[in-house]
Amino acid sequence: MTTRDDFSNSLTVTPLPLSPGDWELDPLHSAVNFTIRHLGIAKVRGRFTEVKAALSVGETADDVRVTAEIALASIDTGIAERDAHVRASDLLDVEKRPTMTFRSTRVSGEGEDWTMEGELTIGDVTRPVTLAVEFGGLVDVPVDGSRHAGFEATGEIRRSDFGLDFAPGLLGDVVKIQLDMQFVEPRAA
Repeated sequence: MTTRDDFSNSLTVTPLPLSPGDWELDPLHSAVNFTIRHLGIAKVRGRFTEVKAALSVGETADDVRVTAEIALASIDTGIAERDAHVRASDLLDVEKRPTMTFRSTRVSGEGEDWTMEGELTIGDVTRPVTLAVEFGGLVDVPVDGSRHAGFEATGEIRRSDFGLDFAPGLLGDVVKIQLDMQFVEPRAA
């Protein structure tokens, strides 16, 4: 049985350096990148070019929510023929799995180093994911007076956990993820 003291001790009361509100993604200065092994001897790097994300900030880390949606058809490994093959029904099958979504469930940390736990969904499979997050800081943009916050998040997933176990031996099971994200502070009303 969970007591009130147990619940109180699990809360994160770290104050945040971000103002409360709904921060918008700056898509021109954000990227979703990945790395996967090919034949176990080399790395293939790529990115997804169509990303929607939202950052909702409250008073403490327990009040932070992050959501993201990535169009799987926007994969870009720098080789169009390979990208077309990865989109096909025998691999990612973007007709059946058009998006990958993320929803945070917990954020903790302080200073520059944070951890974000969440749920990643690809197709009809949802699995827990933990990302190490580095807070890059805040800056006021002189051109328009907006304030931007920068973050880098890293982690890894296993393709097989999401039923994407095609081409074993050719492609590694572990996919390393690197997110570079900028969000714009909400304007005062």
